[in-house]
Amino acid sequence: MMLSGRRFWIPLLVAFAAARSQAALEVAVDRQEVALGDSIRLVITATANEDLDALDLRRLLADFEILQRSATSSTSIVNGQRSQTRQVLLDLSPRREGLLAIPGLRIGASTSEPVAVEVGPPPAPTDANQTVVVSAEVDSQEVYVQGQILLTVRIQQAINLDSRSVSELQLDNAYVQPLEQNSFQRTQDGRPWLVHEVRYAIFPEQSGTLTIPPQVFTGRESSGRRSVFDFGSGGRQLQRRTEPLTVNVLPRPSAFPAKDTWLPARDLVLEESWSKMPDTLQAGESVTRTITLRGTGLQGAQLPPITFEAQDGLRYYPDQPAVTDAESAAGLVGQRRESAALVANRAGRFTLPEIRIPWWDVAQDTVRYAVLPARDITVAPGASATASPAATQTESPGATDALLPLDPAPKGHNRLWQWLTAFFAVLWVATIALFWRLRPAVQATPPNAPPRNNSEARAFKQLQAACASDSAAPARAALLHWAQAYLDMPRPLRADELARHLGDDSLSQAIAELDAALYRSGSSQWRGAALAAAVTELRRRKGGKRDRAVDTFALYPTTTS
Repeated sequence: MMLSGRRFWIPLLVAFAAARSQAALEVAVDRQEVALGDSIRLVITATANEDLDALDLRRLLADFEILQRSATSSTSIVNGQRSQTRQVLLDLSPRREGLLAIPGLRIGASTSEPVAVEVGPPPAPTDANQTVVVSAEVDSQEVYVQGQILLTVRIQQAINLDSRSVSELQLDNAYVQPLEQNSFQRTQDGRPWLVHEVRYAIFPEQSGTLTIPPQVFTGRESSGRRSVFDFGSGGRQLQRRTEPLTVNVLPRPSAFPAKDTWLPARDLVLEESWSKMPDTLQAGESVTRTITLRGTGLQGAQLPPITFEAQDGLRYYPDQPAVTDAESAAGLVGQRRESAALVANRAGRFTLPEIRIPWWDVAQDTVRYAVLPARDITVAPGASATASPAATQTESPGATDALLPLDPAPKGHNRLWQWLTAFFAVLWVATIALFWRLRPAVQATPPNAPPRNNSEARAFKQLQAACASDSAAPARAALLHWAQAYLDMPRPLRADELARHLGDDSLSQAIAELDAALYRSGSSQWRGAALAAAVTELRRRKGGKRDRAVDTFALYPTTTS
């Protein structure tokens, strides 16, 4: 059973973010979509000297019943500053269906924002003789290729269980990311249950029909101390299987710009920040510009790199990008953060061009754009007419692994600047060369041994996805991350190091074609089939995929009477 409240996700998430932004009093719920009869957990956090015992919860009782209340506290010392955090944890049961609001709570001068919770109808009744019910469902029967679909495996139990496990979800043509698991209580036809939800974010890598095989749950009735939920005889082995599911995977639509990275998402946000306001910049000074791209329903590895465009009088020195994944009620939220030192070589007025990234709105089935508007900045004259090269050293120009193409050198440098820049570049290269000469040699993975890093399989899936969508820049980034995991290296490799280290002609040729498409003018659109084939064959020859262990999990702590 899936609740029909996806249209409320955006306002729910906005309300949740607003509640979290309060400095002194914060509120949060563990789930924002529930069925009538389910419980939710409300966490009230005080970060100032507020007395949580003085909470007035009478307004809450209009729509919710308080099942249980508990409290926690913690103390931390950071930089000699002592701070205390206190929490009140409330298990709530909704009294009715509909879009309910947890009202704003007040303690002294601190007030929390209301939080919305959508309550759907109670689940269908179960057989009175059943004590363990397992089901699986997806949030949609249709998804675009490389888009996200959420799978929920739900285990309901009216007895205590030991030795619980669920089979690992394996899909050959999709990338699977396990999400945080949820546990809650449910009252159904007057009968109490414990419910555990195992969630996955699935990203199909090819169009057509995606089949999700049955998931197998095994457990044993507890033979130890009984809990209030333990109605069984104890010791009996149980096994339950879900029904197989099918999802229609749509191809990339022709309406999406052909030369751009394919981004099927629920939302895409483009933001920027500065180490200091650029309008205060003087010639010869540097400022760090950070651009963040965040997509709901996307992996961080799917997001394209952002190119900082240099111009006459301005020069960028990019840092390594930071690619991360977070979770929300809507699944994965991928983020890519690019930072670069901006150096003004002369005074004047400059326009930073607009950044415009297309994405496909899966809810409205249309193309949209995340836009960072153009920005005018004025650089004041510095202490001298010549920009100081020392400012460029703050961001280490050579630190980037060429994941982002460096912009052409700006014009108008004077001869002193050119000589000093060359000197520092040579000094940096010599330092790196000396470091690698003196450090112990890195041992590569033996030819017949499987990859040792647990992230290798995930990185390989990300590389496959980028190749399948013919996305050159994400493919290059994914390739380098895969190589680091595959070879168990302590740092990301450069593309030339990778080709030289592995000594594979097919891979070297595929990398050369990829770099040509990225960095050479007039190159045709890149196709990822050759790179995907070269990496797949290399893995097959040198050990293949890792053996994947079956995960086990704890459904809930044993409750004793």
